[in-house]
Amino acid sequence: MSRVVFEHGLVIGKFYPPHLGHEYLIRTAAAHCRHVTVGVLGSSVESIPMSQRVDWLRDSFATLPLVRRVRIVAELDDAPIDYDSPAIWDAHEAVIRLAIARADREYGQAPAVDAVFTSEAYGEELARRFSAASVCLDQSRSLYPVSGAAVRENPCAQWLQLPPAVRAGLALRVVVTGAESTGTTTLSRDLAAALRQRGGIWERTGRVAEFGREISANLLALARATQAGAGMEDIIWHSGDFTDIAAEQCRLEEQAARYGSPVLVCDTDALATCIWHERYMGEASASVARIAAAMPPRALYLLTSDEGVPFTDDGLRDGEHLRAWMTGRFREQLSAQKAPWLELRGTPAERLTAALAAVDEMLSKAWRFALPLEQRTS
Repeated sequence: MSRVVFEHGLVIGKFYPPHLGHEYLIRTAAAHCRHVTVGVLGSSVESIPMSQRVDWLRDSFATLPLVRRVRIVAELDDAPIDYDSPAIWDAHEAVIRLAIARADREYGQAPAVDAVFTSEAYGEELARRFSAASVCLDQSRSLYPVSGAAVRENPCAQWLQLPPAVRAGLALRVVVTGAESTGTTTLSRDLAAALRQRGGIWERTGRVAEFGREISANLLALARATQAGAGMEDIIWHSGDFTDIAAEQCRLEEQAARYGSPVLVCDTDALATCIWHERYMGEASASVARIAAAMPPRALYLLTSDEGVPFTDDGLRDGEHLRAWMTGRFREQLSAQKAPWLELRGTPAERLTAALAAVDEMLSKAWRFALPLEQRTS
């Protein structure tokens, strides 16, 4: 028996948020259809923008050979859910046809829909309305035991059922920052290790190292190749160095967020690089500030105080006299942004205890998804 190949498959959903079950539907449709339209049909009461959901789905299929067949678009659908009402069905159908028309405009004309891919009982009626075949996949959720409702209720429990881009979008980014030799690296390592020790999904907790430190070591090695005994004070910094550092720090952070746990520990970020630019160049950098402004939301900043911390020169430090000034600038900068922040003092153990308490408080308030329309009207 020859395998059926359809001309145009249709997949619809809220994708609130997208999960691996959604990917399975779309991937299967793409394998058996010459064209696939994916309609992200969100309502105005939901708290994840539809554009974000579209971006996440497009990321999932960006590298597949069949990417040109998959057309992902969004359309607002505020019609209530009532599968027994023909009038409400008509309203949903109209929105779906608007989504198909949008896909035709954005991707090029596709043939009429001749297959509808769902994992829901409503697939039969939806297919009938398009005079199409109904392909029902994994309605029992045995292959992919996940649902949007389950993710919204407990993202941590469903974390491995989320595509990498969605994990990166939902990950809580905890940034440890501070002046030279104030224990930022120690705290970031200890915090990530303590979270991993909790087991389960937390074993995947990632830590993003400070890329600027790598650059400093490289520049020092290059200086010593031509000037024996050169120190950090002999390095000539350029403004563009900090732009590169900020951009690479963001890239490394995004990469780590895709494959870690629900919390990502970052030893500095582009916002901190703004202050390092001031420290070495004597002025602010518009380009570094733009990179910082474009970062994903920060869930929590942890500032390591310089008070009571002896300065240790590890060969890459030369700013003992500037530590108090830098700590003050970090306070000013963190007070001016929206994310919560906490200044940590005391021994490394005391700082870790306070940091873990702050992370747990952050987790208790995280991911407050708005109820979807059907739960508000039921």
